[in-house]
Amino acid sequence: MNAQVPVTILTGFLGVGKTTLLNRILTERHGEKIAVIENEFGEVGIDNALLLTGVEQIVEMNNGCICCTVRGDLIRILGELADKRAAGTLHFDRVLIETTGLADPGPVAQTFFLDETISAHYLLDAVITVVDAVHAMQQLDEHTQAQEQVGFADRLLLSKTDLVDSDHIELLSERLNHLNPRAAIQAVHFGHTPLSEILDIRGFNLNAILEIAPRFLSGGHHHHHNDRIQSFVFRAERSFDGDLLQEFLGDIVRIFGADMLRYKGVLAVDDLPCRVIFQGVHDLMGGSGGSPWGEDEQRRSTMVFIGRDLPREIIEQGLQKCLRKTFLSK
Repeated sequence: MNAQVPVTILTGFLGVGKTTLLNRILTERHGEKIAVIENEFGEVGIDNALLLTGVEQIVEMNNGCICCTVRGDLIRILGELADKRAAGTLHFDRVLIETTGLADPGPVAQTFFLDETISAHYLLDAVITVVDAVHAMQQLDEHTQAQEQVGFADRLLLSKTDLVDSDHIELLSERLNHLNPRAAIQAVHFGHTPLSEILDIRGFNLNAILEIAPRFLSGGHHHHHNDRIQSFVFRAERSFDGDLLQEFLGDIVRIFGADMLRYKGVLAVDDLPCRVIFQGVHDLMGGSGGSPWGEDEQRRSTMVFIGRDLPREIIEQGLQKCLRKTFLSK
């Protein structure tokens, strides 16, 4: 119990598949208890509802980026977890930190070197960056955060490789290798990758990081979000008409898809017995079945949209029109 707890930072741009990989880790039969710290960009978190079993403790941090406004919360939460572990009231073997897709992992990693209390209890094992093979080229062109996520990585995992050809993967791999020649690159399909390749790898090399970020240990690593990127939440306590919703979302994605960086939600649709998990990136979107609604549980929907200059009023009005006229209690 006195040994340092290994910490893995899981990062990557919006919609790359971080939560899918996290679920893969949590459901693997490794026999460990894991504490998860999640960060969402916006006023409400969705990913907690997407996580499966195997978590000893989930802590959410909303209303900011983990590397900016809530970094103090990260230090506080890590300290509280360490205190509970030492007191025997909470047991966990490792910590996984899933950053928001707009986070620069540098300041997060700094926490484990600049704060003496945190460094006494925790060991930064690795920064794992998931890269969307479909959208990575555009993301790297337009967002410095995407470049920073690649630059700080100890492992680069390519998701959605089944949606692009081998030539595209080769070009992307060359670019990633140019940005970070020390990080191994491997494909990951729906989060499936050997855990031995991403956990307990002692991959975080401080000397290598100091080469790309000389001020890393000075606490002077800062970044700024593009003010055009905003998030908003849509909530409803009536079920959606599935056909209307699908048609409306299809229209919205065709018109504004280039600026829709990430959108996701947990939905009540028609009289389906289970929640519908809805996720999308740009013009790629899909849904899947979630946990069943309880017998007397209030059906409600929550959707989060993150994008550039999105027409919030148009989207909200359209979603309102997709709601069923009669309220379904089950």
